[in-house]
Amino acid sequence: MAEISGNDHVVAARLATMAGDLLLRIRAGGGPGLKDAGDQGAHDFLMAALAEARPGDAVLSEEGADDLARLDADRVWIVDPLDGTREFAEEGRPDWAVHVALWQRGVHHGGGALGGLSAGAVALPARGKALSTTATGARVDNRPLTIQAPEPGKIRIAVSRTRPPVFVQRMAENLDAEVELVPIGSAGAKISAVLLGEVDAYVHAGGQYEWDSAAPAAVALAAGAHASRIDGAELAYNQKDTKLPDILVCHPSLAPMLLAGIREVSDALPG
Repeated sequence: MAEISGNDHVVAARLATMAGDLLLRIRAGGGPGLKDAGDQGAHDFLMAALAEARPGDAVLSEEGADDLARLDADRVWIVDPLDGTREFAEEGRPDWAVHVALWQRGVHHGGGALGGLSAGAVALPARGKALSTTATGARVDNRPLTIQAPEPGKIRIAVSRTRPPVFVQRMAENLDAEVELVPIGSAGAKISAVLLGEVDAYVHAGGQYEWDSAAPAAVALAAGAHASRIDGAELAYNQKDTKLPDILVCHPSLAPMLLAGIREVSDALPG
């Protein structure tokens, strides 16, 4: 394995990109066990790479056992080795990702009382793109990344391509704007679409875990986006219960309207 060095932002970006390159090779090989091969291959790579690059840090991975010793750690990497396994296994689909984020005790930028996200990267391997935090903000590949203001009177909202949530459809009907629901695969691909200006917002409720949003949320916050729970509460990571079922990511100017719209249809939210 090539030596991985640099600050946490650089390490996150390199690991996500390298895991993405590995997944592209696995995908090219095809076969009936493609989903499992992708999940396990990327997980094994990230665990080995983090053990080498940051040997003293804890890791929470979707594909690994949850060692609760992380709750006492000062630094915890939260990774989703393959976000969007379904899309990864469908030939030609680009809307899957690799997530690598760092939670750090004492950091309060997008986090809970004890700590928050200090670095993160989302690789979109099939698109040849990587979004990551920097010491001063965020970038896409080697260019500065800043979330763009939406077009007045129109909102494009990223939703699940297989099961668009009923509450988002109802909320869209009540907003004082022309709303387009845009189906996209993985959570990382959806949030990246917001940051790249391809959609204006991502609203989700009904089931996610910390690894689904940690890295995209880190990049979103660094890029100046609004990122919160759908009731407006702060996103909190490295919790004992890793469920983090809902999220809103959008341009800050849209947040008041969308949060109010969500409250209006709260009876339709998943229980």
